[in-house]
Amino acid sequence: MSPTGLSIQSVSKIFPHAGGAVRAVDEVSLDIRANEFFTLLGPSGCGKTTLLRMIAGLETADGGRILLDGEDIAPLPPSKRPVNTVFQNYALFPHMTVAQNIGFGLEMQGRPAGDISRAVADALKTIRLEGMESRRPAELSGGQQQRVALARALVNHPKVLLLDESLSALDYKLRKEMQIELKRLQRESGITFIFVTHDQDEALSMSDRIAVMSHGKVAQLGTPQEIYDHPATRFVADFIGICNFLPAADLGLKDAGEIGFRPEDAAFVAGATPETPGAKGRIAHITYRGAVTHYLIKLADGRTVTLSEDDPQDVKVDDDIAFAVAPDRLIRCA
Repeated sequence: MSPTGLSIQSVSKIFPHAGGAVRAVDEVSLDIRANEFFTLLGPSGCGKTTLLRMIAGLETADGGRILLDGEDIAPLPPSKRPVNTVFQNYALFPHMTVAQNIGFGLEMQGRPAGDISRAVADALKTIRLEGMESRRPAELSGGQQQRVALARALVNHPKVLLLDESLSALDYKLRKEMQIELKRLQRESGITFIFVTHDQDEALSMSDRIAVMSHGKVAQLGTPQEIYDHPATRFVADFIGICNFLPAADLGLKDAGEIGFRPEDAAFVAGATPETPGAKGRIAHITYRGAVTHYLIKLADGRTVTLSEDDPQDVKVDDDIAFAVAPDRLIRCA
């Protein structure tokens, strides 16, 4: 592997439970590349945060190895690992200024005051908070606090930065802005970022690669486009965005079982008659979301599918429609 590559080899974590042991992480193996923005994505309880905590040294693995630059870091305590963590609540020291928070780790290392001052100044420039070094966390917005937490983690130049749901406390607009900032910081710093989230949009917009986790295992590993366009399992297809599933026969196909398709990949025709080609249904609900409009379609057997269009169509609730999906946009998965 290239320098600072992280190799997770058959790592497991088992927690005792009244009804028996729970395998929170079940022999997970991943190779995370140097300078990569890598995301662990999945629902609550899938094992993503437990895996992150084992990389950080905050949990002890019950099996397997964690290698960084080819060295097994599992025996090392958190303070000895070249890894820093940004938590969901940022964990800033409320009695310290911004500059003191950022420089705290360097001070604990016994670095000279002049070196600390220069490093803090560079960090403030990187996170675009010059002039705020004397403020305390309570005087900052949520986004500014998050940047300070990032700067405090990055100023030590770790080989790996771990981010545990670190955008979830922000409002929608600020979260979108910070997604861009996080990717910029990762690219400019050259540090490997491992990001934990349950938010599919965050994962798709920032990641070089994504590991989708379910029940302690990796359900699929790939680029955002690979996972969205070619989900390996129905769980992945359902979890990443919206995916409709219908019997193949309903879509005029000879395949056995069900076929999936994304809402944006279906073209529909308003005012359908029994003779109109394609699957048929009736509009049950219309949701306008600015850049896209979603149409909930109720089929004759009571099932529903969601279609979407960039431009609002001249249709209304209870209109009959027909829809079809191009063969190369159909999803066939386990």
